Amino acid sequence: MDTKVAGIRTACDARGRVAELLALREQARRGPSEKATEAQHAKGKLTARERIGLLLDEGSFKEVEQLRRHRATGFGLEAKKPYTDGVITGWGTVEGRTVFVYAHDFRIFGGALGEAHATKIHKIMDMAISAGAPLVSLNDGAGARIQEGVSALAGYGGIFQRNTRASGVIPQISVMLGPCAGGAAYSPALTDFVFMVRDTSQMFITGPDVVKAVTGEKITQNGLGGADVHAETSGVAHFAYDDEETCIAEVRYLIGMLPSNNRENPPAAPSDDPADRRGDVLLDLVPADGNRPYDMHQVIEELVDDGDYLEIHERWARN
Repeated sequence: MDTKVAGIRTACDARGRVAELLALREQARRGPSEKATEAQHAKGKLTARERIGLLLDEGSFKEVEQLRRHRATGFGLEAKKPYTDGVITGWGTVEGRTVFVYAHDFRIFGGALGEAHATKIHKIMDMAISAGAPLVSLNDGAGARIQEGVSALAGYGGIFQRNTRASGVIPQISVMLGPCAGGAAYSPALTDFVFMVRDTSQMFITGPDVVKAVTGEKITQNGLGGADVHAETSGVAHFAYDDEETCIAEVRYLIGMLPSNNRENPPAAPSDDPADRRGDVLLDLVPADGNRPYDMHQVIEELVDDGDYLEIHERWARN
């Protein structure tokens, strides 16, 4: 009888532990508060999980280290230890192909990077390199978590190192979805493709307040590092869009055109456009006089399969 009672108690304890774990996971999934989510939406931005949901095939996301929290003390950090530590990491699929992803959660510490936050990113980058699969970063972070000092800076060093190791090995795609300063701008600049959203995303070494303090120049966030600046002037951004939904949809489209790694061929898709068709239209599109202008878009559309291609800087090329 005692053995039976002990078994029942053990089963009850196990169910209680499982229920507790599920409650913690749900808490991590919801994020810090409804107020923080409303503030994110009020800025015209989606939450990190909403972005991941748009990027990956439905139901495919597998999260890594969801319950991880920082271990820092001082400056009041010991009293605030949210789950995920401000970054969501994992993998899923895009059109059935494996893709690794990490997304800053601006609702937690402004998406700033600390030791635990960086360790999660290091892990998912290592997994992407090992698996030979594309890596997508959804960036919405305020740079290093200054309260953690050199530990945060060392975390960025680990990210930069992995960016260079992965270069030419797997596709690295950075999607800028908020104000990204310091290290949060360095890493994307090392990746293969950079997407930005007008008005809500910026990339700069340091913000307008510091620029004003040092140089006396007044400048807005968008004027300093907005999508238009990086697409037209610096060349850091390859694609710029007016909203997050369109931007992330185009990231999915780009992934569908890329090989998963340097040992694979690009994906193949059936086409009704014959490879041996004549391009007689080019005879009229390209003038014999080298001083006469012509529309390069029409030339490309005539050359590529079904006239379908992903254009960089479409807005400015068309104007």
